[in-house]
Amino acid sequence: MSNSYINISQKNYIPQLSIDCVIFGYQSGNIKVLVSKLNFRGDFWCLPSGFIYQDEDLDAAAQRILEDRTQIKNIYLKQFYVFGKSNRINSVFINSLLEQNPQLQGSPEEFAWFVRRFISVGYFALVNMEKVIPQKTELDEKMEWVDIYDLPNLIMDGKEIIAEALQSLRRNFDDQMVGYNLLPETFTMKDLQQLYETIFDKPFRRNNFQKMMLDLNILDRLEKQFTGGAHKAPYLYRFKER
Repeated sequence: MSNSYINISQKNYIPQLSIDCVIFGYQSGNIKVLVSKLNFRGDFWCLPSGFIYQDEDLDAAAQRILEDRTQIKNIYLKQFYVFGKSNRINSVFINSLLEQNPQLQGSPEEFAWFVRRFISVGYFALVNMEKVIPQKTELDEKMEWVDIYDLPNLIMDGKEIIAEALQSLRRNFDDQMVGYNLLPETFTMKDLQQLYETIFDKPFRRNNFQKMMLDLNILDRLEKQFTGGAHKAPYLYRFKER
């Protein structure tokens, strides 16, 4: 970490309450999540997170944090769980934080709130990865997209939060058709099936899947996608406007 100390103060935040964001992206048949490597000695990674101002609505705070971290607006956002286990704090991380930032040691009141236990409200978001411009904070060394099945060493209960977010995504996928936040504007039925198989981690029979999607009446069929043989070219689809 650089020689400059981190600048942490309460700034009229609600004490011991935070927001953790699981930002899902989809690329080449893989689910990705955006995480940051913290700028401390040691291999510490975390989810994009932040705090809530005293006069700020919870959803508005989550939207602010997501926009600050991704630089995009109108993100699909859903609150999915509250995390409050008494042992959430990672002592190794806290010790590293205090060692590298002596102004936090002795816990002067201005900083004491930051090293106490937090209850965290989980939100997940669905984004087009190509539109995201990851934004670091003073606590971050870097931000990266990582495969959901190959996560780095996340502090506290980060892996549990991601697992719970994925279960919530699966429960809501059909009802709210959040998938179109992950696909390009137009796509083939094969593209859509691959997305479903990736999200649910299981195969679907092609004919059954196509019938299921068409019965939902959520797709507009467009022209065929030219692949060199018109009779074999797949149709392109897009989601109907909500």
